[in-house]
Amino acid sequence: MTQHFEPTIRIQREAFDAGDVMRSLRAGRTDIGAVACFEGICRDHNTATQALGEQSVQALELEHYPGMTESSILGMVREAQQRWPLQAATIIHRIGVLLPGDPIVLVAVASAHRHAALEACAFLMDYLKTQAPFWKKETTSQGAQWVDAREADDAALARWGVAAANVGAAPR
Repeated sequence: MTQHFEPTIRIQREAFDAGDVMRSLRAGRTDIGAVACFEGICRDHNTATQALGEQSVQALELEHYPGMTESSILGMVREAQQRWPLQAATIIHRIGVLLPGDPIVLVAVASAHRHAALEACAFLMDYLKTQAPFWKKETTSQGAQWVDAREADDAALARWGVAAANVGAAPR
């Protein structure tokens, strides 16, 4: 099932265009039968803190550990390659200060068949939410605070038989 390819992994401050990435992923390829894509977008609220009566999110700041982050994501893609017959993958994650409506993350996966592409895309996104070394700080009218990993994200990863290592604690 393993097919070797070099995935595209980018950590960047600049916005991306999901359509351009998907077109690039399959450009000149007639062996690809499906491309699955997930684009995460900065919301104006955090469901967990909104329930506690907190204000809407004005900004989200993302930090990462250069080198370690890319290596961690590459490991995730290699794990997906072991599980599904993938032909290509692109993962883009933004860092810096983002505003509501800004794109944050993009996972695009190609395979010969839709099931493999859809499953691998969901797997990679679940993995990214809990395992990739990114740290998030939300700013509201009440101030800024680091956001801890959510139990729901750990549960989503567990459905793939992977225990979360919870790297999402705030930087020290």
